[in-house]
Amino acid sequence: MTARTPASISINGRFLGRRPTGVDRFAYEVVRNIDQMMASDDPATAGLKVEILVPSGVTVAPDMFSNMTVRTVPGGAGQRWEQISLPLAARGTLLLNLCNVGPLFFRNQVTVLHDAAPVRVPDAYTPAFRTWYRLMAPWIGRIARRVLTVSEFSRRELGDAYRIPAGKIGVLPMSGDHMLRAEDAVDVRARYQLGERPYVLAVSSASSHKNFRLVVEAIELLKATDYDFVIVGSSLPIFNAVQQALPDFVKRVGYVSDAELRGLFRNAACFVFPSLYEGYGLPPVEAMTLGCPVIASNLPSIREACGDAALYITPTSAQELGNAMTQVMNDDALRGTLRADGYTHVEHYSWRATAARILKEISPWLAHR
Repeated sequence: MTARTPASISINGRFLGRRPTGVDRFAYEVVRNIDQMMASDDPATAGLKVEILVPSGVTVAPDMFSNMTVRTVPGGAGQRWEQISLPLAARGTLLLNLCNVGPLFFRNQVTVLHDAAPVRVPDAYTPAFRTWYRLMAPWIGRIARRVLTVSEFSRRELGDAYRIPAGKIGVLPMSGDHMLRAEDAVDVRARYQLGERPYVLAVSSASSHKNFRLVVEAIELLKATDYDFVIVGSSLPIFNAVQQALPDFVKRVGYVSDAELRGLFRNAACFVFPSLYEGYGLPPVEAMTLGCPVIASNLPSIREACGDAALYITPTSAQELGNAMTQVMNDDALRGTLRADGYTHVEHYSWRATAARILKEISPWLAHR
């Protein structure tokens, strides 16, 4: 009897050389959980051989993925590496791209496109970036074996924006359970001199569609509160304009580690997520996983992510956001209900389930399946 050829997957590991964003977080958790499934001899990984391909200069700890091979592929960096060196190295395998981009001239690939943000919120991107995505995403949708995304909302968006047939797009669940793995930081209140007052947590981003301006406008409307605002993230241009006007109850803590973010979620009275566009909405799910009540934009994708476990606001109304924050901060029972509903909601999701779904989605194109 002739031995069967192992089912071989190459994973585009370019993301391992970047500071994690939400998309990179998704990629890491998927790869980590496939690795764990291989370690436990999960039937879904039987006969599976996985190799992670990374550009020169990207270092991966030897024990990070103990059941997979990590191979450095020379030949440039960035798009040049992804479009030329990566597909050459992946020949004879199924290439899995988890972070929105795949090589244009390699058909045996499955690529995850998270959303259609470059089309829907173009001001958040440079002209060159927008042009690249308008060319790349529809072409990947045409040549790839399968396209995957993170919500039913995004599946519709990819169809409308990039003309990718809905039947070619699979939808993956997402999870915030990685936050449970992070070690609790030392007392974040002491570390960031937050005092004992309750606080609202917000995570800022330089992308305009994250809509952090609404949080600043809501703070300005409130004038005075009996609680604080803790803002996580790097400096934003909007802060340069309002820095002198920001009241003392606004505390900016800059970039934080996962452990520190876990501590901030655990201690927060609520979390605010005012985004104007999302493919899914992972940060509020992370907050719910740690028992933090959520106020979020009333968008289809975020409702899909959070269900009935969040308090929703119109993301263009600073007054509505201010009223919602005041309501949640002044109502212990409401905070308790949101916290309990959040715990119940996120119980249905795990990164292992995401990894299992990906393996199921790609199985038709693996050698012996």
